Amino acid sequence: QVQLVESGGGLVQAGGSLRVSCAASGRTLSRPAVGWFRQAPGKEREFVATISWSGGITAYADSVKGRFTISRDNAKNTMFLQMNSLKPEDTAVYYCAAGPAVTRYARDYAYWGQGTQVTVSS
Repeated sequence: QVQLVESGGGLVQAGGSLRVSCAASGRTLSRPAVGWFRQAPGKEREFVATISWSGGITAYADSVKGRFTISRDNAKNTMFLQMNSLKPEDTAVYYCAAGPAVTRYARDYAYWGQGTQVTVSS
């Protein structure tokens, strides 16, 4: 079983930056891809970004492209989401997920963290 634990969420003013992390432990997948998703109150969970095992493939939602950067440190089993130029509409619970392939679809990720709250004030 794979355990994922997010950290680094918090309250930030609009225009600010925040980096959330996701630490993996337990029985790891073979070369897992990792994704970040978010869910705002009253809304469905939505794709944010994904990265391949090697880091050579990344993809972003249009709403965060150019502002967010996904990365990973495989030696430390940790993944990151650097968020810059934050907007109030970025407020949500952010989840990391692991799965066998790079994909934008939540259904394709087998393992999920518990989420970390990011709140952007205007």
